[in-house]
Amino acid sequence: MYNFCTLFDSFYLTRGITMYESLVKTGTSFHLYIFAFDDLSFEILNKLQLKHATVISLKQFEDEKLLQVKPGRTKAEYCWTCTSSTILYVLENFKVESCTYVDADLFFYQDPKILFDEMGNKSILITEHRYPPKFNRINTSGIYCVQFITFLNNNEGLTALRWWRESCIDWCYDRYEDGKFGDQKYLDDWTTRFKGVHVLQHLGGGLASWNVEQWPFVSKKQNLITFKDPKTNNTFEAIFYHFHHVRFYLNNTVDLGWRHPTMPVVKNLYVPYIIELQKTETLVKAVYPDFKITLQPFTLIKTGGLKNKLKYIYKKYLRFNVFNTEKLISEFDRTNS
Repeated sequence: MYNFCTLFDSFYLTRGITMYESLVKTGTSFHLYIFAFDDLSFEILNKLQLKHATVISLKQFEDEKLLQVKPGRTKAEYCWTCTSSTILYVLENFKVESCTYVDADLFFYQDPKILFDEMGNKSILITEHRYPPKFNRINTSGIYCVQFITFLNNNEGLTALRWWRESCIDWCYDRYEDGKFGDQKYLDDWTTRFKGVHVLQHLGGGLASWNVEQWPFVSKKQNLITFKDPKTNNTFEAIFYHFHHVRFYLNNTVDLGWRHPTMPVVKNLYVPYIIELQKTETLVKAVYPDFKITLQPFTLIKTGGLKNKLKYIYKKYLRFNVFNTEKLISEFDRTNS
């Protein structure tokens, strides 16, 4: 059985539950430790009684060191600060052999067993961003992405994990500074800093908006989604996709971010994901009728400064990666009927 952990609050609740359900549908044997980052998510998750999950509240999880730095971190920064601590909490309190942290906005299409098999006898598994050359942000965002990261409950795994936790408590902010960015750039030198580190090679583990354009979409048969690697002419299957920067706004507007996935990717991955999120919202409302995702008018989160204002205008008026949700789903239904 594979042990996973994740963290989210009520704003990301439907994404986290959708990620859990995607794991269930792969048929893999797993248990997910969910760290509920607000009271509402904790209450709803307990009402849902997810068969393969343990829900942990902030009161249970937070320790003195985390509480000391919490006031000086934004919500996102504090989540990043806590990532390593959630993994360590699971390893120390539930005595499992290993634990894999997964972001709440991942979606699994296939059993991740193939990824763990590749890890072999190593103690730590990390995944690269795999940025294409024209969008390479390694220098500011890091070589690796904290989206799917595994630690064995042994000396090698715990040594790296405890070092990472202390580093994130010391500094974890949403800016590049002195070779650091959030919790991610700490991983840049792990293949030489620590023993037992394996860098994932399977291209189907770590597909995301920032890298998917490198691999042409080939086909989709149910959850068997195939891409082609132009470098080798080999095909590979999607194991999971990271739906980063999928944001919903008023007037049925959805923003898919700044990278530009091809329309086959939008129709075969993004639209089904949006539909799954809608199903999850219905599931949540069945146990908590008052649940509501607060939507804002379409805007960018960061609009300060001339550069961001120009980016906002560009995205808003050229509808770059911005769609009407109902029309997008309707088009999907028509082409699949």
